[in-house]
This record gives sequence, structure tokens and C-alpha cells, in this order.
Amino acid sequence: MAKSKDPRVAKSVDGSRFELVRGDITKQETEAVVNAANKRLAPGGGVAGAIHRAAGDQLWEECKGLGGCETGEAKITEGYELSANYVIHTVGPVYSDSPEKPKLLESSYRNSLELARENGIESVSFPALSTGAFGYPEREAGRIAIKTIIDFLTNYSQPELVRLVLYGKSSFDLHRELLSDIQED
Repeated sequence: MAKSKDPRVAKSVDGSRFELVRGDITKQETEAVVNAANKRLAPGGGVAGAIHRAAGDQLWEECKGLGGCETGEAKITEGYELSANYVIHTVGPVYSDSPEKPKLLESSYRNSLELARENGIESVSFPALSTGAFGYPEREAGRIAIKTIIDFLTNYSQPELVRLVLYGKSSFDLHRELLSDIQED
């Protein structure tokens, strides 16, 4: 595997590795990538559009047969033309001040990790779920993502590598700060 030049921060968690990486989710060389999907699992904008474009038309054809996906749930497909063998699709919540929303966002991460574990997937890359068109404040969503991933890796030995892929410098810097704050707690 080629060395990446993308900025990254790594943390060891009970024998597994958690990474923050600045980069493009569609270019990750992990066994699975997570799609920030809509309920129809259809191509769209943002991460979902980028993953569908990079994977090719076969991804949408497979997604059509899955019957959609509810918020907080996760489903798996082949990766087709992506470097990743699999795409795990999850629907994060659209942001509002409802007390249910943080639990649903946590469920999106946890259920995706559980699906990876059930399928023997050793490495998975996530985008920052719900922070784009779904409007979740990035700081709050980042804290939920990092805590949920670390908690999962504390309890399970698989996947061995979980990567949170941040698209821009400001997003990467914010998540690096959040990881540092969480480590100090």
C-alpha cells in the first residue's frame, strides 16, 4: 500500500487504530468506505454523489434492491470501481434540536461499525456524517463520531483500523482538537 501524503493523526485503541485523515473518502484504500446516504440510497450530492460516481452505475443498481435505509441504520454493498471492496451505507439524521438526533447519529456510526465487524471487515473509512447538507453542527457531530468510534474499538477488536476522513483543512483541524480534548477527559 502506498504511503499517503494526506495529513493524519493516529490513536491506538486497545489494539486497534483510529485515524483522522484529511482527504477524499473515495480514494481511501480501506476494505470499506461509509456512504453518508439518503434514505433511498440514491446518488445525490456531497459524499453520496461522490461515492456513487466513483463506484460506477452498478452501485446504484445494487442499492435499488436494498429497499432503502432508515436513519441510524446501515446496509452494505460491493464497492465496484472504488479501491474499497465494500460500501457501508448509513443515513445520519438531519439536524434539529430534538434530543433524539445525537442518539441517531451515534447509531449511524455504531451500526456501520457493527456491520463491518459482522462481515469480517478489517479497515473502514468514514466521512463526517450529517455535517454537510443534513446541517449537523460540525463540532457536536465530531464529538459524537470520535466518542462512538473509540467506545466501539474499546469493546471490539474488529475492525482493526477505523479512519475518519475529513475533506477540508478546517474540518481536519477541528476533529484533531476534539480528539485531543476527548483524550484528556
